[in-house]
Amino acid sequence: MKNTFGNNISITLFGESHGEAIGAILDGLPAGFEIDLDKLNWEMEKRKAKGKLSTRRHEADQVHFVSGFFEGKTTGTPLTILIENTNTRSQDYAQLKYRLRPGHADLAAFEKYNGYQDYRGGGHFSGRLTAPIVAAGAICRQILEAKGVNLATHIQSLHGISDDNFASNLDDLAKQMADLNQKEFPVLNMEASEKMVAEIEQASVNLDSVGGVLQTIVTGFPAGVGEPFFDSIESTISHLMFSIPAVKGISFGEGFGFANLYGSQANDPIIVQDGKIQTQTNRNGGINGGISNGMPIVFQTCIKPTPSIYQKQHSVNYQTKEEVILEIKGRHDPAIIHRARAVVDALCAFGLLDLWMSHQATTSFEA
Repeated sequence: MKNTFGNNISITLFGESHGEAIGAILDGLPAGFEIDLDKLNWEMEKRKAKGKLSTRRHEADQVHFVSGFFEGKTTGTPLTILIENTNTRSQDYAQLKYRLRPGHADLAAFEKYNGYQDYRGGGHFSGRLTAPIVAAGAICRQILEAKGVNLATHIQSLHGISDDNFASNLDDLAKQMADLNQKEFPVLNMEASEKMVAEIEQASVNLDSVGGVLQTIVTGFPAGVGEPFFDSIESTISHLMFSIPAVKGISFGEGFGFANLYGSQANDPIIVQDGKIQTQTNRNGGINGGISNGMPIVFQTCIKPTPSIYQKQHSVNYQTKEEVILEIKGRHDPAIIHRARAVVDALCAFGLLDLWMSHQATTSFEA
C-alpha cells in the first residue's frame, strides 16, 4: 500500500473524499525558495468545480502549510499541505455502500481492503485527492518557471470536437501558452470552446458524461535529462499521469499516429538553427531514447467520461451477490477534463523537476 512517489523529491498523498481533510507531503524541496501564493491559488482555482460544467460540490480548497514553509519560503524540510473538506454530503452514499458503481473503483476497493475502506464519495480513490496534488505540483511548477521552463495544457479534443494545434513558431507558441494558463476552460479556438461547452451541457441534460484528450507542451526544458530505460521521461510522466483516476491512455509526440507513418516521415531531421543543433520537426515530442533533446516536450492524455452518471445502470450488491439496478444520487461532473488540466500540469511539473534534480546530481560529479 504505497502512496509515495519520487526520488530526489517525493510526494506522499493522504486523506479521503469525505474525511476531515486531505493533503500531501513534499520532501526534498530546496530551502529558501519563495512560493508565490497568488500563483498557487490560481492553479487551485483552475481545478475547482464551477457552473453547469461541474459538480455542485464546491469546496474552498484553502491550502494550509503545516510544515516546511516559514516566512514565505521553503525551509528544506518536509512541506506538509493540508486542505479541509468542508462541503461533504455523506448521506448521498449511504445506500451505495455495497452497490458497486460501474466505472468506479468500488469492486477493486472491496477486494483490496476487505470492506474496511471509506466508501463515501469514493474515499481515497476519489478525484478529490487531486486537490493536494495540484497544490504540491504548483510549487514544483514555480521552481521550474524560475529556471525558464514553462508548460501549458489544452483540450485537444472532446467527444469528437477538436481544438487548434499548438503553433510551431516559438513566439506564437509562447503566446498560446500564456493565454491557456489564464483560462478556466483551456481551449485555443473560441469556436471549438463554445462547441465543447455545449456538448458537456447536453451530456448533463442526458444524465450522461463525456471525456476527451488533453495535450500538454513544455518549453525551455534542458536537453540531456532522463534515463534510457526505467526512469525515462516517458516512463516517469506516464507513471504519474496514470496516478490520476480518470486517465486511461497517454502518448508522446505523434503518439499512435506513428503507426501510420514510414520511418522517413517519423524521423525528425536534425538541423542547425542560429548556431544551435535542433530538429526541424518535433514528431517525437522532444524525447529520444528516454532523454530530452531540447525541443518542446509534448504528450497527450486520454480522460475518460466521468463514471458517476444519473442514468440507471446494471450492477451487483457486493454483500448479497444479487444483481441490482443502480441509480445514483449526489453531485457529479458531466465532464472533468477541463478541471483535470490542472492536475496534469501539476504532476508533469513534479516529474520533470525530479528528473532534472537527478541529472543535476549526476553532472555535479562528472570529471
